[in-house]
Amino acid sequence: MMDKFFCADASKCVEEDIIGSGSNYQTYILIECCLPWESEAFNSKQISQKLKDLVEEVEHSKQKIRFLLINNYRTKCSNQRKVLIYENKEQELFGGYEKHEFNVDSFDKVAGVVKSYLAGEVPGCETENKQTRDILVCTHGSHDMCCARYGNPFYAQATALASELELNDVRVWRASHFGGHRFAPTAIDLPDGRYYGNLDRASFQSILTRTGDIECLNKVYRGWGILPNPIQVLERELIVLYGWDWFNYKVASKILDLDTKNDAFLAEITFEKADGTYTYRADLVKDETKTVRLKGSCGAKQESEFVKYSVKNLHFYSKKEELKFAISPSVSLPKLVETM
Repeated sequence: MMDKFFCADASKCVEEDIIGSGSNYQTYILIECCLPWESEAFNSKQISQKLKDLVEEVEHSKQKIRFLLINNYRTKCSNQRKVLIYENKEQELFGGYEKHEFNVDSFDKVAGVVKSYLAGEVPGCETENKQTRDILVCTHGSHDMCCARYGNPFYAQATALASELELNDVRVWRASHFGGHRFAPTAIDLPDGRYYGNLDRASFQSILTRTGDIECLNKVYRGWGILPNPIQVLERELIVLYGWDWFNYKVASKILDLDTKNDAFLAEITFEKADGTYTYRADLVKDETKTVRLKGSCGAKQESEFVKYSVKNLHFYSKKEELKFAISPSVSLPKLVETM
């Protein structure tokens, strides 16, 4: 009898670099829903036809909106449930998503609340918008076995850790499939909108408290979902450079040039901190040594190529001082060498 194939084991075996895999959405719509969930979550029997129709309508519109089911130890299988909507408002510099939280007294009313919000109306059931941090852990085993095998134990561990650390503003949720199951256990951290994978207790504690060795993100950071996927690679370089302070900065990004023949990008990240606004530019080039061929899920029939990028020619621009710098390859970050 053949052993079962687990995509997360195959990814770990080749030490796949997981950066650049954070999915890009403008809005997350999170609906509290009892288990079990079907492989396609919104085909589950608990979901009303009105909600199914709304999800299908939004998906066909090609808007960058992601519907997810969520559930935690406090979820009661009564009609009342939470609807969390996280939206990234378009602005020049951004720092994450804005939350709107609704307590809906009947599951049949969920579709109407969501539809009203998307139409620009203010549903009457919005709660006091207390600041929270919502961590979504994919445990959707009916969609991919790795999310059950690795996601469920990690969900229990993550919930216990948040309680131990007395982080009262942190809520840990089970979530339906949001991609990257071969990086299980995988998570989204809202309101930031950053994605993580291959998590364990130590790395999760660093992420929760924003303390400890920043280098751990080289193994567990998938990328910031409000940045284009290639630029997520550049952002990780800057996180390692600036440390946990980076998570307090507002950021904008651009792809300035695309070389399709050589699979390369010229990328730019601008960020704002207390003493001014700064910009980095770099080439993002296909890294043949990191690019892998793998089955992307437990049920995949054949392997796919997953292209990985490396950062080259990193340059720093200080708008305040109008100076141009380049990162010297002969010195360790964050030392800068002036090239005027």
